[in-house]
Amino acid sequence: MPFLPWNEIETVLLDMDGTLLDLHYDNQFWLHHLPKRLAQIKGISEAESQKEMSARYESVFGQIQWYCLDYWAETLALDLENEFMPLKRELAHLLSLRDDTIPFLDALHGSGRQVVLVTNAHPNSLALKIEHTQLDAHIDNLISTHEFGVTKESQLLWERLQKRVQFDNSRTLFVDDSLPILKAAQTYGIKHLLAVDNPDSTLPNRNISEFPAVRDYRLMLEDIKRNPVGDAAKGRF
Repeated sequence: MPFLPWNEIETVLLDMDGTLLDLHYDNQFWLHHLPKRLAQIKGISEAESQKEMSARYESVFGQIQWYCLDYWAETLALDLENEFMPLKRELAHLLSLRDDTIPFLDALHGSGRQVVLVTNAHPNSLALKIEHTQLDAHIDNLISTHEFGVTKESQLLWERLQKRVQFDNSRTLFVDDSLPILKAAQTYGIKHLLAVDNPDSTLPNRNISEFPAVRDYRLMLEDIKRNPVGDAAKGRF
């Protein structure tokens, strides 16, 4: 279990996919379902479609386009609302919260901390996931980085996010399953960082060593509850 100095943490910034939601849905959709359905739509082999999509993914990895459904719909010549989103909904039954997410969020709220979702997911993708998980009922503020035009990999995002949320770097915890994104937050000066070791429930644990890592948030609940945020800090939210 990772040690975190909860007495120093007032704000918790949380990634969504792989951090609060099981990453299995996204892995299945982007790596398997979309290439397969595109092969059917275009009348090409699945292997050819897989190769084509892998090249497309690689060309925009880590950029805003990687996460942008408008970009993918335009690139693949699909109408976003009437063709691309229905493809995403075909796997919506796989959308699920991690088992430890709600206890974790409830403990954070009960301790008086500000809880903010910061996701690179496109607003349409965020809306779909909220629709199926009701995650919004447990979060103070939901933010898609698309409103800033840059992703969490960029230092500019952290500058713009800080102006929006008004968090103190030294008293903020950021949780994500992406190591490059955690490194970007570290570069910006976020003091408390936590990686997720098991973002996809169907895959083996990753045994992360670069950052403190967690496999079950429930192991931290007692520490969170024993270190509530004081009234003075609450007044700044």
